[in-house]
Amino acid sequence: MKTAAELKHGEKARISDINSDNPSYKRLIEIGFTPGQEIELVNTSVFDDPMAFSIRGTLIAIRRNEADCIILS
Repeated sequence: MKTAAELKHGEKARISDINSDNPSYKRLIEIGFTPGQEIELVNTSVFDDPMAFSIRGTLIAIRRNEADCIILS
């Protein structure tokens, strides 16, 4: 099982689930990180936190701990 935090720069993957135990679960769903969507890691900061993903034609930056609860297929 791979998470969005483990993607390499430019790598794409499809979201299979979001860990509902994470406090940011609802926020991630609301901003578009839903199961079935394809995401691409576009950029990271110096310490890989935050991480910028392309999803639904939009660039969204989230914290590494939030990306770690996005489970990919």
